[in-house]
Amino acid sequence: MIIEKVRDIGATSLTITHDMSSARTISDKIHMLHKGEIIWEGNKDTIESTDNPFVVQFINGLSEGPIN
Repeated sequence: MIIEKVRDIGATSLTITHDMSSARTISDKIHMLHKGEIIWEGNKDTIESTDNPFVVQFINGLSEGPIN
């Protein structure tokens, strides 16, 4: 529904979520924040190929990594 409404009126939408499945579905670009800083940004299709350890830990739901 969000996607259709945004496209219908030609708007830009900002969605804040921890749900990567939703982010991949409704987004064109993704920015990842950690402690108030953008640590990764890019096309939703490139997030899986990042070597950023924070992003890798988050998108894979790993308990081990730089995020405490």
